[in-house]
Amino acid sequence: MTTVAFLSGDRVTLRPIEEDDLEFLQEWINDPRIWRAIGRQTPVNRAQEREFFEEVVCGDETIDFLIDVDGTRVGIVGFNSIVWPARRAEIGYWLAPDHHGQGYGTEAAELVVEYGFDQLGFHRIEARVFEFNEPSRRLLESIGFSKEGIHRDARFADGEYQDTYWYGLLEDEWRTGDP
Repeated sequence: MTTVAFLSGDRVTLRPIEEDDLEFLQEWINDPRIWRAIGRQTPVNRAQEREFFEEVVCGDETIDFLIDVDGTRVGIVGFNSIVWPARRAEIGYWLAPDHHGQGYGTEAAELVVEYGFDQLGFHRIEARVFEFNEPSRRLLESIGFSKEGIHRDARFADGEYQDTYWYGLLEDEWRTGDP
């Protein structure tokens, strides 16, 4: 498959998610290291992954990219919960565990944040992270997000309630590098 770059960084390329990517997406969304971190609690079969692709990825309510490194699929990044009148969106992402700790997620998040502020005109980008997901919290903080609050016991996982940490980044903070 030819990679059609929409956004390119030093090491990662962000491209549209295509039908050929569904097997990759289904495989990793069912990995406990992914589904726990993003808040899923039920498995996803092929039909459900296709439905996600057709209704969410191909819809107008989200903006989704596949993260590609030298022709290898490594994860996804994008915006959901977009509120156009308020110029606000939530960033979401995951990387296949084999690609954790290599900086790909950080670079992909930086690219999509820049796209959100420069091209989409967002004023604010938000993120939520479960308390046990320290790597994701570090990623957000490394690109300028500030922890704004905690929703206590907002998620039930592994037999106990988990807090959800909310992060935010304003356009002027991102431009000046001063959260």
